Amino acid sequence: MKNNVFLLSLAIVISLSFSAFAQTSVVEVQTGTDDVQPAAVTRHIMAPSTARGKWADGSAMHADGPYLIYGDNLDVRKISIDTLGHLRDGVMHDPRVGAAFNVFSDDAKYEFQIKLHPIARPAWKCEAAEKILVLSDPHSNFKCFVSLLQGNGVIDKYLNWTYGKNQLVIIGDVFDRGTDATQIFWLIYQLEQEAADAGGQLHFLYGNHEPMVLSGDIRYTNRKYKKLADSLGMEFRQLMGPDTELGRWLATRNTMMVIGDNLFVHAGISQEFLDKNYTIPQVNEMVSRGLFMTKEERKADGELYFMFKSNGPIWYRGLVYSKKKYNPASEETVDAALARYGVKRIFVGHTIFKNVRTFYSKKVIAVNVSNRENMLKGRSRGILIEGGNYYTVGDHGVMDKLISNK
Repeated sequence: MKNNVFLLSLAIVISLSFSAFAQTSVVEVQTGTDDVQPAAVTRHIMAPSTARGKWADGSAMHADGPYLIYGDNLDVRKISIDTLGHLRDGVMHDPRVGAAFNVFSDDAKYEFQIKLHPIARPAWKCEAAEKILVLSDPHSNFKCFVSLLQGNGVIDKYLNWTYGKNQLVIIGDVFDRGTDATQIFWLIYQLEQEAADAGGQLHFLYGNHEPMVLSGDIRYTNRKYKKLADSLGMEFRQLMGPDTELGRWLATRNTMMVIGDNLFVHAGISQEFLDKNYTIPQVNEMVSRGLFMTKEERKADGELYFMFKSNGPIWYRGLVYSKKKYNPASEETVDAALARYGVKRIFVGHTIFKNVRTFYSKKVIAVNVSNRENMLKGRSRGILIEGGNYYTVGDHGVMDKLISNK
């Protein structure tokens, strides 16, 4: 009997000791795939547990990242939260182009693989493809973003590019309001390369929320991002800064671009902006230069600061609002902008409407809507340009013809 009691007690001690070890041990793993050059990763993490991770305030942690931060050597710090809410903070040793890893949406319902690829600023002007899908302001809602792309044949159920040689234009504002900003940026990053490999193009332009968040203004940012940064002793902007992979990529995005006879810009073109006679490449360079600056740093350069003010291209609402406080554009201003850039129409996002709308005799097309509400109610969420015709589109494809080429 005593022997049985002794053996039972010993088993309990061993079990408890193993459990404690499992909760505190550090594991090192090598990750990679067979078809790419793997990046060696040393992860200093808690051993796997089925219990969901929690923040200091007791709220549940959800999937996020990864955030890749470059150091002074060839190693890269890799920070993420896995699907069970466990913080992973480790090092990728000498990652190369082609290094691959998986990304999970906040709710862990979506998973896709990304591969690091070369980064360069896209051309500010290009010819129109057979089809161009235009949308704006996804604001960190992964489900809404994916639904629109899948419903219009841009990606498949595995989130792979299926739009061939066609073009996708996203007119800014991935950051803020939702819980999947980082994941949407990674998906755009990956689809950009897949599009190029297929002979197509994906263009992401800055909105006003990109320079807001990257300057440290996180008023509209979901609290999960501040909690993550606080747990690391950082500001959130540092996780997306110029020394990160996504930051390097963001630094090379454009603010304005021309595709065929269409101009794309997040907010609008004011008369004050036109009077400055900037070329599109100049605008793109200036906004990129100020992207990671604080508001005070931007103010120190008056011309640069204008780009981030109410009459600048990422904030101006006067193409879609007529109230005096918005400094509404005249018909002459719109015509002057069209002539300046050699286009027939201007596409904008930024300002939310119930449906896709047009202004100034259909010279201005506003594509920003309440994406979640419109997805649920079956309303328009973007524009398809095909064969010179302009169609409104929703989550199940084409809805109505907006402009005819006849």
